[in-house]
Amino acid sequence: MSGRIRFTASRAPAAAEAFARLTALYGQADARKADVVVALGGDGFMLHTLHASTARDLPVYGMNCGTIGFLMNAYSVEALPERLAAAEEAVLNPLSMRAGNARGKVSEALAINEVSLLRQGPQAAKLKITIDGRERLEELVCDGALVSTPAGSTAYNYSAHGPILPIGSDVLALTAMAAFRPRRWRGALLPKTAEVRFDVIEPEKRPVMADADSRSSVRDVLWVSVRSEPHIRHRLLFDPGHGLEERLLNEQFV
Repeated sequence: MSGRIRFTASRAPAAAEAFARLTALYGQADARKADVVVALGGDGFMLHTLHASTARDLPVYGMNCGTIGFLMNAYSVEALPERLAAAEEAVLNPLSMRAGNARGKVSEALAINEVSLLRQGPQAAKLKITIDGRERLEELVCDGALVSTPAGSTAYNYSAHGPILPIGSDVLALTAMAAFRPRRWRGALLPKTAEVRFDVIEPEKRPVMADADSRSSVRDVLWVSVRSEPHIRHRLLFDPGHGLEERLLNEQFV
């Protein structure tokens, strides 16, 4: 993948400096005519760039100028067109979140990594979990729960002791955060086609918020439904031998 390059950068000083150097060397393509987007920053900025480029179906090549770079390639100003031409592509399908709050409003958002529910106050959340219309867990008492894609399985999901999922697997991870009851319940692996619904029990006493990729928050939710969106795709580019599949595998042996 090579051609007309559109550079984007986070607000971090290192990313701004990289943006100036790269655009001076390779130019800056018009957003409407670009063939590829090069994102300069960390993983948070990469997620922002992927969401922003969905409509044009452009591949995104990240270079790490931030603190965490799991979705990024190593930063270098040298031979960028050659790196882009040799890059390997990974295609990700996001999750869609629909969340109804106490005021009757239904909000929708997409998540590349995860959709999470978190307790909004000092008391633990109580959640009922339904999968494809069938109640699977009558009451989960916890700090929260999340549904993660394979790409997001090393992010919040992994910190919550959820499993790392192979990038090509048609599986989602359902993971509890600090589950109190059932005390030893750690979550479940679900087929990618599953639709997960969370219903909040005692929402006035135990308020809950929902979040998609830490960028679309809905407070005082009563219910949240989550499913994969196979018709929406995000295209990531990686240097050969450093793709998501290798990174996910390597993460399990660190």
